[in-house]
Amino acid sequence: MAYGAFADVYDALTGNVDYPARAAYITRLLAAYGVRDGLLLDLACGTGSLSVELSRRGFEVIASDASPEMLTVARDKAAAAGEDILFLCQRMEETDLYGSVRAVVCSLDSVNHLPDLDAVSRTLQNLVNFLDDGGLIVFDVNTVYKHQAVLSNNTFVYDTGDVFCTWQNHLCPDGRTVDLRLDFFKREGGLYRRGSESFRETAFTDEELTRAAENAGYAVRARYAELTENAPAADTERVYYVLQLERGL
Repeated sequence: MAYGAFADVYDALTGNVDYPARAAYITRLLAAYGVRDGLLLDLACGTGSLSVELSRRGFEVIASDASPEMLTVARDKAAAAGEDILFLCQRMEETDLYGSVRAVVCSLDSVNHLPDLDAVSRTLQNLVNFLDDGGLIVFDVNTVYKHQAVLSNNTFVYDTGDVFCTWQNHLCPDGRTVDLRLDFFKREGGLYRRGSESFRETAFTDEELTRAAENAGYAVRARYAELTENAPAADTERVYYVLQLERGL
């Protein structure tokens, strides 16, 4: 999934995401386990909004994404903000760094974009090669509940003034996988240019994610409902995980 057309409208359609607040939350989670600075990988960074916020908070940020178009937007954003960030074009499962980092961050349900649990396991196992001893991974996922009760077979419409978007979902028979199609119209002068993007998200249970993490050598240090320090509930839509690499502990 290249998300080529999507890159041009992504920021307009995610204007409701408070990136400074999200970066502050992630920073607190990292600090709770001793990571307050140093090298950090923003995995599946998209257009780089979170990368910039984490860099502003004192981390030396490396940011990776599989979409060249997303990375082009991210590079321009970092340059405009005066933040020195290294951007790499890589798939999550194929991360390859020049050395190790103290922490990895993966946000806004990027893990759900991996096709299956095997891909999640391979991603976690590969990241072991690039984490310092005792290093952390903080990631979030959309829950099975959200896929079944919120995304489901629903259609959403967004109108920002400059971008009009219809978002159509199809919940697959497995009850976890949602096929999403976005059709968007971006204002250009007196006309609108149409684009579309289709992709799939898969939800994983806590048991599956825990097993994948532990099999790869991590301890699950925390599970929180989104942007809180509360345990997830049955109707939690997004869960944050904090993993710590047990090597060296």
